[in-house]
Amino acid sequence: MPARNALRRSLAAIAALPLLTLAACGYGSESTDNDTTEVAAGAEKIDGLDSVRIGYFGNLTHATALVGREQGIFQDELGATKPEYSTFNAGPSEIEALNSGSIDIGWIGPSPAINGYTQSDGKNLRIISGSASGGVKLVVNPDKIKTLEDIKGKKIATPQLGNTQDIAFLNWIKEQGWEVDAESGKGDVSVVRTENSVAPDAYKSGSIDGAWVPEPTASKLVAEGAKVLLDEATLWPDEKFVITNIIVSQKFLSEHPAAVEAVLTAAVKTNKWINDNPGEAKASANAQLEADTGKPLPADVIDPAWESIQITNDPLAATLNTQAEHAVQAGLLEAPDLTGIYDLTLLNKVLAAEGEATVEDAGLGVTS
Repeated sequence: MPARNALRRSLAAIAALPLLTLAACGYGSESTDNDTTEVAAGAEKIDGLDSVRIGYFGNLTHATALVGREQGIFQDELGATKPEYSTFNAGPSEIEALNSGSIDIGWIGPSPAINGYTQSDGKNLRIISGSASGGVKLVVNPDKIKTLEDIKGKKIATPQLGNTQDIAFLNWIKEQGWEVDAESGKGDVSVVRTENSVAPDAYKSGSIDGAWVPEPTASKLVAEGAKVLLDEATLWPDEKFVITNIIVSQKFLSEHPAAVEAVLTAAVKTNKWINDNPGEAKASANAQLEADTGKPLPADVIDPAWESIQITNDPLAATLNTQAEHAVQAGLLEAPDLTGIYDLTLLNKVLAAEGEATVEDAGLGVTS
C-alpha cells in the first residue's frame, strides 16, 4: 500500500505540472495563434465577448477542432466574437491552461479529463460533447513480434505515464495474465514512456520494439516499417470508445452558455461536414496541421490514420467510465466519483435543432 500511495502522489504531481512537455497524444508545441478568418459583416459578439479561447492537440483525433478552425466554422457561429486558439502537446498542460483561465474550451482525451475532474473534486470542468472514437493501434517490429504472445519480454512504447493509451496498454497486459509495475513500466513487458514525436526515431534506433499509440503516430511507425498487430477498437463493444472529448471550464459554462452553445453548434456542423465529405475534410485537417506545425502529414501516414478514426458527437460515456475503472485497476487512480463530469444539456439542444440524434451521459451527468 505505501508504494501504491507513493505512485498516486507522483501521478498527482505529474498532472499538476504546468505546461508539461511530455506528449500525451499529440504533435507540435504549446503555442497561441489567433484565427485570421474574417468576421461576417453585421455580425454581433456572443455574450458580449471579444474572444473565446479554444485549445486542442495537433493530431487527427482532434479533427473537429482542426477542420472547424481551418474551414472558419467556429468563427461563423461565434459572430463577431473571435476564436483564439492554443495547441498543446499534453493533456496535463491543457488542464492547467483551463484551470488558470488561459483557455475556456478544449478538445482532450478521456484520462486527462478524468484526472482534472477528480483532482479538483469535480469543480473545474465539464465534458460537454464527444468528438472522436478509435484511432489507437498496437504497432510492432514484424521481425521481432509476429503474434500477440510475442509482446511478452519486448519493449513497447506508450506516450506518457498514466495517459489514455498507457492505461489501455497496462489493462491489456493484465488481461494477458502478465505482470508489470505501473510506475516503472518494468515486468513481463517493458512499457517505455516515449513522446509521440520521438517514437518514430526510437523505433528506427531499435530502442523500442513497438508502441501502443494514437494516430497519426501509429501510421508514422508503419511508414517506418512497423506492422499493425492490434487495433484497440476491436477490444470494445461495437468497436467504439472515446478518444477525444470537448471540455469546458465550469465558470465559463455558467457565465457564458450562449458562447458554449455557439462552439457546440460549430462542432456539430463540422462533424457533419467531415462525415459527409471525408476526402475534403482530410485535406482540411492536414492543411491546419501544416499551419500549426509547419509540416503536413504525407499520404502514406494520413490516409490510413484518417480511416481508423470515427468522428462523433456522442461522448460514449460508458466507455469513459470503463477507462476510469482500468486506471483504478492499474493502481493509477483512486476509485473516482464521476457523477457530474458530463453536462450534455447544450449539446442535446444543438443536436435537436440540427435534426441529429441526442446522446446519453451513462448516469454521469450533472444533478440538480
